[in-house]
Amino acid sequence: MGIQATQIRKGMVVMHNGALHKVVEFHHHTPGNLRAMVQTKLRNLKSGNTTEHRYRSTDDVDRVYLDEQEMTYLYNEGDTYHFMNTETYDQVSLSADDLGDATGYMLPETVINVQFYEGEPIGIDIPPVVELLVLETEPEVKGATVSNVGKPAKLETGITIQVPAFIKEGDKIRVDTTEGRYMERAK
Repeated sequence: MGIQATQIRKGMVVMHNGALHKVVEFHHHTPGNLRAMVQTKLRNLKSGNTTEHRYRSTDDVDRVYLDEQEMTYLYNEGDTYHFMNTETYDQVSLSADDLGDATGYMLPETVINVQFYEGEPIGIDIPPVVELLVLETEPEVKGATVSNVGKPAKLETGITIQVPAFIKEGDKIRVDTTEGRYMERAK
């Protein structure tokens, strides 16, 4: 279904250069007396690569509607990730390439929305914030404050992010999945 570029919003899925892309960021821009445009940052749902594209405000954009099914992430075998529908118990699998960075924010038994396009699973919609356990990090520095420089911390999913110096091993933290950054300690 075609929409005008000015109707683009964050989170929409659009067809761009023959591939499905999720709108990560958008900005309507009207430079002086020139034509209005929409600057977008798009993430390819297949490869996970991010690209920037500028649409003229009058451009038609193909908006794509995906079917979503609530599924439980079960386990992975190498680069293959297995999910089960919470109602029908049907199972589907997706490759690490299909999931992109999302693999760093998934734990077994997590309920996630799996996206389908024309009946085929193509990706997942991870929550904007997840809580993960810190497995490895340098010891806590006494007197450390939030404004101090961060340190690397390895999380239970295997990813490493920067955290404040007062975070220690065994802490559960909230992580922003869109930017892969520490938000706060989990309650």
